[in-house]
Amino acid sequence: MKVEQHLSELLTAIVPHVVFDGWSKTSFDCAVADLKMDPAFAAMLAPRGALDLAVAYHRQGDAHMRAAYQSSSNISLKIREKIILAVRLRLETIADKEAVRRATSLFALPQYAGEGAKLIWGTADHIWDVLGDSSRDVNWYSKRATLSAVYGATVLFWLGDESSGHAATWAFLDRRIENVMQIEIAKAKIRDNKPLNSALAGPLWLLGKIKAPQTRDDLPGRAPKF
Repeated sequence: MKVEQHLSELLTAIVPHVVFDGWSKTSFDCAVADLKMDPAFAAMLAPRGALDLAVAYHRQGDAHMRAAYQSSSNISLKIREKIILAVRLRLETIADKEAVRRATSLFALPQYAGEGAKLIWGTADHIWDVLGDSSRDVNWYSKRATLSAVYGATVLFWLGDESSGHAATWAFLDRRIENVMQIEIAKAKIRDNKPLNSALAGPLWLLGKIKAPQTRDDLPGRAPKF
């Protein structure tokens, strides 16, 4: 059996315990016991225990979103609609909201906040990638930074949303995306304004020197997979 399959089994086994004990050592040990797995082997699969499984759970959600988006009918959608669809699919593929709630609490801790930020960035990167983003300049970073903020805020809203079919969450997401589109419109106006464009020639030239990374494996959210 491949290592990935063992990790998948461990991840499946821990989720029911996470509901009660969070992404903790207690949950990790219970999952290992449920599978009758050698603790030493489990430690090899997830050296940081439940933390590694929480990371794997998030990345699994990204993979599910990509698969769902690629199988959806999205060719005729506008870019704004594609972004909304991808974010919705990312949330709708989550089977257990409580597991995400517990993960949010885990990554809010100071010692794990950096890890959580990397995961959110990774989700934004996956979304833009599956949308076919071809930017290679500073826009590569600004798109992901903006979407990271939108996604993070939407997740927090979704966790507390009790409306039918999460209708309130989708309305919230729509408003956030509308705000982002207004920023893009403003940027386009600056580019089209020749006097202002000339005044900003220096800063714009400097920003033009910023390029997307050539090797993406070491980016936030793109750490080696288990």
